[in-house]
Amino acid sequence: MTQRYRWPTIGVHWLTVLLIIAAYVLATILEDMTLSPLKLKLYSWHKWVGITVLFLLPLRLLFRFLEPLDHRAGLTALEVKASAAVHGVIYLLLIAVPMFGWLHSSSAGFPVVWLGVLPLPDLVGKDKALADVFKELHEGSVNLLIALVVLHAAAALYHHHIRRDGVLARMVPWLGKKQ
Repeated sequence: MTQRYRWPTIGVHWLTVLLIIAAYVLATILEDMTLSPLKLKLYSWHKWVGITVLFLLPLRLLFRFLEPLDHRAGLTALEVKASAAVHGVIYLLLIAVPMFGWLHSSSAGFPVVWLGVLPLPDLVGKDKALADVFKELHEGSVNLLIALVVLHAAAALYHHHIRRDGVLARMVPWLGKKQ
């Protein structure tokens, strides 16, 4: 039987994946919308999702730190280094992407109210030029995050379908080690 991550680790991993997809889909929808009450509502949802990803990160890192499974087991030295680098940058981007979004909202003069209940402080004052910079940083870091998530998923599929080593089954409970 393939050794698996524990349920808290698996749950936070897949919740983060779903939230990233939701934020990206919302942003894509928002790009072509004209200003309307619906657009403002969807922007709020986009912000809620991003802030939730940011707030989940400490929990995600705690679970990873406490996880007894050796995620390096069965990997070559090069794969261990590549995995560590990709995971490290993904974790940094899970901070940077929502922070750049929050900074963009603050500098554009739009409040961030998490789940419509908890007003978050403005991180900077209203400044159009700064808002443009943070918007570009937010969009660029999103593109990098998506690229690395796709690379991460491709590596997991490689391990499952080519190497058949059970790496993907560690995080996908319904998969068994492929023979």
